[in-house]
Amino acid sequence: MKQILKRTNPIYSNGNYSALEILQYVVLICFILYFGKTLFIPLSFSILISFILFPVCKWLEKKGFTKSLAISISLSFVVVLLGVLIYLLIVQINQFSQEWEPFRNKLLETVNQISIYITQRFEISREEQLSFFKNALNSSGSEALSFLQNTAYSFSETFFYLLIIPVFSALILYHRQILASALFQIFPVERKETIREILTETIHAYYNFIKGILLVYLIVGILNSIGLAIVGVPHPVLFGFIASILTFIPYVGILISSLLPIAVSWITFNSIWHPLGVIIVFSIVQILEAYVIFPFAVGSRLKINTLVIIIMITAGGILWGAAGMILFIPFNSIAKLIADRTEGLKTISLLLGDGVSKKTKL
Repeated sequence: MKQILKRTNPIYSNGNYSALEILQYVVLICFILYFGKTLFIPLSFSILISFILFPVCKWLEKKGFTKSLAISISLSFVVVLLGVLIYLLIVQINQFSQEWEPFRNKLLETVNQISIYITQRFEISREEQLSFFKNALNSSGSEALSFLQNTAYSFSETFFYLLIIPVFSALILYHRQILASALFQIFPVERKETIREILTETIHAYYNFIKGILLVYLIVGILNSIGLAIVGVPHPVLFGFIASILTFIPYVGILISSLLPIAVSWITFNSIWHPLGVIIVFSIVQILEAYVIFPFAVGSRLKINTLVIIIMITAGGILWGAAGMILFIPFNSIAKLIADRTEGLKTISLLLGDGVSKKTKL
C-alpha cells in the first residue's frame, strides 16, 4: 500500500512521510498526552529518574550489591535531594514568619498612607473606599473558592506524584531487562541494533539534560545575586541562590523564595522601591531563564535548536503545565534520536537539529 501511495501521491518523496501524516500523528499524540497526563506525567518523571540512575545501579551491582539494594541506594539519593529542597522551602517559610509582624505593620502603614492619599487627591472618603473593597471581596468570593479548590487539587496531585514516582522508578529499574526485551520484540530483528543505540544515547541525552539544568541554576543564581546586590538587599548571594534552587518547585518555589527578600528590603530601607526592585529582578531573571538561558544551556547539550526548545517549552506548558515545560525537552531529544535513524523522518531530524545542511545554508 505504501508503495502504491508513493507512486500515485506527489507529496511522498524518498520514503518520507507527508506533512499531513506528520500533522495527524502530532494531533493524535497531543490528544493522548493531554487526556492521559495523570498517568503520563509521573510515568515520564519515573523514566527520567530511572535513566539517570541506571548507570549508578549498574555500577553498584558490579560491586556486588543485589539489584534491589542497588536500586534502594540510588533512589535514596533522589529522596535526599528532594528532602533538601523541601527543607529549604520550610526554612524560607519559617524565616518569613519571623519577619511577618514588622512586615504586617509596614503593610498596614502603607495601606493607610495610600488611603489618605486617595482621600486627599480624589476626595473619596475612607468609608467609600472600605465599601468598595468589601464589594470587591464579595464579588470575588466565588473566584477565591475556585482558587482554593484548584490549589487543594494541585497539592493532592503533587502528593500523589511524590508517592507514585519512586515506585514507578524502582519497578522500571528492577524490570529493565524485561522491558528492553519486550521493546526489541516489537521491532524487526534488523532494527534491534538501532533500538539498542537509541536506548544508549537516550541515557546519555538525559545526563546532558541534567548537566544543562545544573548550569541553568548556576547562571540564574548568579544573576539573582547580582540583581539583588544592585538593589541593595542584604545577603544577596544567599537569597539569590536559594531562589535559584527553589525554582525547581514550579510556581511555589519562586513565590516563597521571593517573599523573604521582599520583606527584609521593605523593613530595612523603609521604602516601597526596594521591594519593587526585588520583584523586578526576579521577574526579569525568570523570563530570561525560561526563554533564553534554559533553551541555550540545555539545547546546546542536547544538540537541539533554540527555536524548537522554546516551542516545546510552550507546548509542554499548554498540555502538562509546569511538568510539561521540564519533560518535553528530553522527549524532544528522544524524538530527534529516533528521527536521525529513520529514513522517513529525515525532515523532522533536520528541523530538530542545531546545525544547517550545507546544501540549504543561507
